[in-house]
This record gives sequence, C-alpha cells and structure tokens, in this order.
Amino acid sequence: MQSTAPTPELYIAELPEERQPIMTALREVILENLPEGFEEVMGYGMMGYAVPHTLYPAGYHCDPKQPLPFMSIASQKNHIVIYHMGMYANEDLLNWFKAEYPKHSKTKLDMGKSCIRFKKPEHVPLALIGELASKLPPQEWIEIYESVIKK
Repeated sequence: MQSTAPTPELYIAELPEERQPIMTALREVILENLPEGFEEVMGYGMMGYAVPHTLYPAGYHCDPKQPLPFMSIASQKNHIVIYHMGMYANEDLLNWFKAEYPKHSKTKLDMGKSCIRFKKPEHVPLALIGELASKLPPQEWIEIYESVIKK
C-alpha cells in the first residue's frame, strides 16, 4: 500500500485504526534515537529518515533529487515493515541485529536484504528498533553508502 500523504501525520491518520498506535510508536522511537543530522521525510509512499541535501548534496544515486535514504517505515497490507539501508550495506550491523533480535522477540525474524517484517503490531521490538536507529550517524552512513552501494 503506497501512500500519497505529504506528511507523517497524514500518513498515520490514513492508516486503519489498529495500525496507528504502532506506527506512531515506531516513528517516535526512531526520532528519539536517530543521530543528529538525519531528517524525517516522506518518500516512496512511506515515512522515511534520510541524509538531507545540506549534508550530502549528491543525493540518492537512483534519483539525485531525493535525499539519501537511511530508514523507512510502512504499514503494508499484511505486515509492518522497517527498511534499514545500513543493514543492507554493513554486514557487522546486520550480524549485530540478528544476534540481538532473539533477546527482544519470541517471533522468528522475517527479514529481506534491508527490510524487517512484522505480521502483528505487538511483535515489533520498539527498544531494539530504537537502538538500531542510533547505530550510524549520517557521516558514517555516507561513507558506507559511497564505498559499498554507490560505485
């Protein structure tokens, strides 16, 4: 489900009522833990967190008009999804997350290259997602992005 909402508040407001509390909580925990320098954006129909053009003028290589994406969260038809580009590009961070996940959840990790899916809102480990959001400051993410993804 791709949204055309221009703000995170409107994105959350258009969700089914049962999804609004978890999406609000996810947004809050990310904003509380995200290192200084990232900005909240709407992109690709999701709430996102990106390196703004003021810090990285080149923008995203797939579409330089867009700021460099870092994290996104979305409410899909059958699950809640968190995208974290740092885990896609940094194996140490991915391994850390996989090791920490069982300490925070009794559910099996459902993960793709950069996405983590949760079928039920109560299964989202908010504290772990907050810690994950805090792991890479913008400058470190830019360095990883340029060395691993943008070649």
